[in-house]
Amino acid sequence: MGDGSLSQALDAFRRYLKDERRVSPHTLRNYLSDLRQFEAFVGRLFPRGVALPEVDLMVLRAFLGHLHQKGLSKATVMRKLSAVRAFFRFLHREGRIGRNPARVLATPRQLRKVPRVLSEGEAAALVEAPPGPRPDSLGGLRDRALLELLYASGLRASEAVGLDFEGLDLPGRVVRVLGKGRKERIVPVGEPAAAALEGYLAVRARAFPAGPGDPIFVNLKGGRLTTRSLQRIVEKYLPAIPSDADASPHTLRHSFATHLLSRGADLRTIQELLGHASLSTTQKYTHVATAQLKAVYDAAHPRARRGGRKDGEEA
Repeated sequence: MGDGSLSQALDAFRRYLKDERRVSPHTLRNYLSDLRQFEAFVGRLFPRGVALPEVDLMVLRAFLGHLHQKGLSKATVMRKLSAVRAFFRFLHREGRIGRNPARVLATPRQLRKVPRVLSEGEAAALVEAPPGPRPDSLGGLRDRALLELLYASGLRASEAVGLDFEGLDLPGRVVRVLGKGRKERIVPVGEPAAAALEGYLAVRARAFPAGPGDPIFVNLKGGRLTTRSLQRIVEKYLPAIPSDADASPHTLRHSFATHLLSRGADLRTIQELLGHASLSTTQKYTHVATAQLKAVYDAAHPRARRGGRKDGEEA
């Protein structure tokens, strides 16, 4: 589309997301990537250019069909359409278009995806796997502190690697993090995680002296860890899980929330700890907890299944 009106509108939307909405760099990249794909599709439909009002419902439906033809998952299609909808809401609100065609665009119902959750035993095995044969090594102690913190506090991967010394109150056992939308929240840290952090920080101080604004978690050269590095750290210790299950930093966040819920924490408290803007986002953990309770019931109750448990059968 070159420097046409659609490109200009996308640039204005980018500035809005960055400066007014203050979305995270990751969210901004996803929005722009999906919308550049939409722009390229419209460019193929109208190679000589098109005015914004001409991008109507028929064009949006054609884009939806294009996404389905590519064989993308339903979740990916929904994400891309969510970006398009947000873009057209912005255009309508700014007066760049008279009507919002995306408002009436029908999309397939998104199935609720139940997050992957470790059992309490699996979570314990994973976080206790480091530091390995050299307990005084910076890498091993860092890995243990990271995994303990993820499971103890339910931090997002970006929040964990973005944690600076000024956000850590080790004696008070709390961390202050900036979540999505740069919203600040205070999250408690369990005793095992605090002990792991204390051991790691003692070694880190000798290797890389730091000030309040420096990152807590660093690589072996002293630079801030990336989310990709954190993913590799989790993958490194997966063999420690008895079931050899798949897991990611976000799996520990899901497990944190589900285990709190199963042990009696209320949804509002979990919402605050996770930093969810909406309670409906937190409610997905009720599905996980219910599924786990049903599995325990089916395994333990003598009449959970047809025929029950026979006399003498091992419980």
